[in-house]
Amino acid sequence: MADKLFIFDTTLRDGEQVPGCQLNTIEKIQVARALETLGVDVIEAGFPVSSPGDFNSVVEISKAVTWPTICALTRAVEKDIEVAADSLKYAKRGRIHTGIGTSYYHIKHKFNSTEEEILERAIAAVKYAKKFVEDVEFYCEDAGRTDNVYLARVVEAVIKAGATVVNIPDTTGYCLPSEYGEKIKFLMENVKGVHNAVLSTHCHNDLGMATANTIAGVLNGARQVEVTINGIGERAGNTALEEVVMILKSHQEMGIESNINTQKIFPTSRMISSLMNMPVQPNKAIVGRNAFAHSSGIHQDGVLKNRESYEIIDPKDVGIDDNAIVLTARSGRAALKHRLSILGVELSQEKLDMVYEEFLKLADRKKDINDDDVLMLAGKDRLDTQRIKLEYLQVTSGIGIKSVASICLNIAGEKFEAAASGNGPVDAAIKAVKQIVHRQMVIEEFLIQAINKGSDDMGKVHMQVQHEGLNYYGFSANTDIIAASIEAYIDAINKFVK
Repeated sequence: MADKLFIFDTTLRDGEQVPGCQLNTIEKIQVARALETLGVDVIEAGFPVSSPGDFNSVVEISKAVTWPTICALTRAVEKDIEVAADSLKYAKRGRIHTGIGTSYYHIKHKFNSTEEEILERAIAAVKYAKKFVEDVEFYCEDAGRTDNVYLARVVEAVIKAGATVVNIPDTTGYCLPSEYGEKIKFLMENVKGVHNAVLSTHCHNDLGMATANTIAGVLNGARQVEVTINGIGERAGNTALEEVVMILKSHQEMGIESNINTQKIFPTSRMISSLMNMPVQPNKAIVGRNAFAHSSGIHQDGVLKNRESYEIIDPKDVGIDDNAIVLTARSGRAALKHRLSILGVELSQEKLDMVYEEFLKLADRKKDINDDDVLMLAGKDRLDTQRIKLEYLQVTSGIGIKSVASICLNIAGEKFEAAASGNGPVDAAIKAVKQIVHRQMVIEEFLIQAINKGSDDMGKVHMQVQHEGLNYYGFSANTDIIAASIEAYIDAINKFVK
């Protein structure tokens, strides 16, 4: 009989900490429901003490989902733990995730403390959390760089204090897979009472080894993995859920399985990419646009003769179905509603009618509509509440002539017009916007991503704008890439112009 691996998803906590990826409560509930359908065991819903918004999100997610355990993160601080417990009051199954740094770097430089004091704080935090919930997870922050003998002391002490799960994070992504695997093995062999709790992995991808380290941990006894959809997360990201799950499915000789419904992986990936405005790189394993693409003639011939010649995963196993309903200008509301439902989006009839009207306009400009287009349309209502809106944009551009842009902005109901020339149509339009807004702004990052390869395709634009020393993130999607660029710029401005 196969061992059960618990999937702990931290997309809504660690993943959402990425600059520009913040979600509102309604969007977080949408993600949480998609994760429940996907089959994750634990949803880390937020860090409640950090903000009223995070607290409210944990409360509402606890109400919205049924089967997964809802987890709230804290520091080893009584106030954090109290607030987390309060946020979990509606959870059918609640877990408090508390912890403290255990490496030399954290003990000496972060806390200016000693190993014995940190050990005492760890024990106290677990005991205090147990007063509120039965399920308590303890994290040994920077365990990847923690001495194994001291780490074993901490793990043994917190299990004795009542921890049901102990998280062994490679917080900086420093470990080699052999090192991380040996660390888990050492704990399994040297911690008294280790089988009274579950050891968990939480690996970061700073050196590109998050998934390899996670699998090494699992092979040596860890039975919970902390992951995110698409591997999103701070810095270089976290271990990708889809990679770990499909490794287990592809290597059944490991004798370990999860509850994940793998056919929900691709639509969940696309939904979260759209909501968080975080593009998936084309060559991303499992969910990238090119993950199942074959351009080499030899590869194409091999796949046509036998798929397994060059594919170890059937695309249908992760939810990519070439026979899915194709949406066009002739599709009705029912087809659109069905596609949204598959992608985890449920709309009221009024909202569906609005999205359908926009869908028809887009379908007239495109040959066919893909999932990213549909998700973009479903989320466009977020722009309705913005203070500054693009009323119209006209550009003149070409080889050998100066680019000129005329623009009209609607600012809180009042219209303002301006025109400017520049080094290309986007530069000209941005200069025209600046004439109206009168703010000092610097574009730090400007990313254009086409969803497919067609010339009529929807283009995504991500923009990072610096204003008064702070960074603001804008996003838009449009079949007109110049319009999308200006809409993304205005989206960023709306974050600091009140």
